[in-house]
Amino acid sequence: MKRMMTGAGGLGMALLLAAAAWPGDAQDPGKAIFTGKGTCFACHGAEGQGTPIGPALTDSTWINFEKRPTVEELQKLVKAGVAEPVEFPAAMPPMGGGQLSDAEIAAVAGYVLKLSAPPGS
Repeated sequence: MKRMMTGAGGLGMALLLAAAAWPGDAQDPGKAIFTGKGTCFACHGAEGQGTPIGPALTDSTWINFEKRPTVEELQKLVKAGVAEPVEFPAAMPPMGGGQLSDAEIAAVAGYVLKLSAPPGS
């Protein structure tokens, strides 16, 4: 007999199941984390294009920084989360609600910076 997932726990389980099923990218560990166990894609979109609940990460707009952040600054944000979002309705939990190692946080931060890198950089 199948059980329906309901409430916040069910949503969390559904996100975890979706993340586990997402293929990621074997060539870029940051992308694999972004589209997998980091669950970043759930709010920021599979390609970082943004959704109604999370900002796009593919443009030059950084709503939580005055200018393009360094990888270290972005790592701190990923690790701490965004408790009080500036423009979007959903807060970002620390590490997207997952458990990421420092190396995984560094990889996903590097990938996010690549998403918005100026052409040719």
